[in-house]
Amino acid sequence: MKPTNPLHSQRGASTVRVSAGIAVIAALFAFPQFVESPYILHMMILFFLSTLMGQSWNIIGGYTGQYSVGHAAYFGTGAYTTLILLTTKEIAPWYGMWVGIAASVVLALIIGSICFRLRGPYFVLASIAVAEIVRCTALNLTNLTKGAEGILVVDIPAFKIGETIITDFSSKVPYYYIALVLALVIIGVTWLVQHSKLGYYFQAIREDQDAAHSLGINLTIWKNSALVISAAFTSLAGSFYAIFVKFIDPSTVLPLDLSVQIVLISIIGGIGTIFGPVIGALVLVPLSEALRSNVITEGLIKIGLVSEESGVGIFLKEHLAHAHVLIYGILVVVVILFMPEGVLGYFRKMTTKKKGGEA
Repeated sequence: MKPTNPLHSQRGASTVRVSAGIAVIAALFAFPQFVESPYILHMMILFFLSTLMGQSWNIIGGYTGQYSVGHAAYFGTGAYTTLILLTTKEIAPWYGMWVGIAASVVLALIIGSICFRLRGPYFVLASIAVAEIVRCTALNLTNLTKGAEGILVVDIPAFKIGETIITDFSSKVPYYYIALVLALVIIGVTWLVQHSKLGYYFQAIREDQDAAHSLGINLTIWKNSALVISAAFTSLAGSFYAIFVKFIDPSTVLPLDLSVQIVLISIIGGIGTIFGPVIGALVLVPLSEALRSNVITEGLIKIGLVSEESGVGIFLKEHLAHAHVLIYGILVVVVILFMPEGVLGYFRKMTTKKKGGEA
C-alpha cells in the first residue's frame, strides 16, 4: 500500500479550508438577498460588531498578553467623536470616524505610556480606572457631550460619490454590509499579525516579558503598537455603533460592563486565536438577546421547570433581563473551569483526542 504524503494531506486540508472560507463569505454577502427580516439582519449586524470588538481586544489581550479591561474608553471615543462632528460641524460620519480613530490612538498612546509601567492585576486595575475617568469626563462635559442626556441623531446623511447616491441608510442592509466588511477586515488584520514578525514580537511579550526584553525586544514600543492597533479598530466599532443606533450616552458606550463584554468575547471563544472571537460573538450575541427579551425565563416556564406564579418565576421575569453581568460572570467561571482555552480550544482538543483514539 502506497504511503500517504503528509505534505499533500496538509495542502489538501488547506485547500478545503480556503474553499470553505470563500463559500461562507459568499453566503454572508448573499444573505440579505434571501432574508429580509429586519430583526434577523439586526442580529447579524450585532454579531459582526461583536466580532470586530472581540478581535480588536484579542490583538492586545490575546496576542500580547496585556489584559486591558478599559476598551470602552476607545469605543466611546470613536462614538462620541463621530456624532459630535456630525451634529455640530455637519461632518459626515465616514469622515468623522477617522478623526475618532486618531483621537483614540492619541488616547491609547497616553494610556500606554502610563499603564504599561504596570504588570498583571495592577495593569488591569489601571485600565479600568482610565476607562472610568473617560466615562466621568463624558458625563460632565455637558457643553460638548450633553452629559447623561446623550446625543441623538435623527437621520444619517446619504453616502455619495460625487452626485451619485450610493446608499441613503433607509434600511438595515447597508449597515449589514458595512459591519460584514469591517468584521472581515479585522479577521484579515489578525491573520497578518499572527503570521508576521510583529505578531511574533507580541507573542514573545505575552509568554515572558523579561525573556523578550533580554532578546532585544523593546517592550514599550511593541506593547504600545499592539494597543494602538487594538484601540483604532475598537474606535471604529464605536463609530459604527453610533451611526447604527443613532443615540449614545455614557451609560451605553462607556460603561464598565461593555469593557467586560469585549474581553469575554475573546475569552469564551479562545484568546490568541483568529476565530476565537468569532465563536465568542456567536455565543454572547444570542445570549444577550435572550436575556434582554426574557426568552430564557419563558423557556423555563414553558418546559415546566419553573412555575410562572411561583416566587422564583416572578423573580426571574423581573430581574433576569437585567442580570447580564451576573450571567456573563457565571459563563466565564464555567469556561475557565471546563474550557480554559475557550470554546474553540475545547473543540480542537476533543477533535485531537478523537483522531488519537481512532489511530
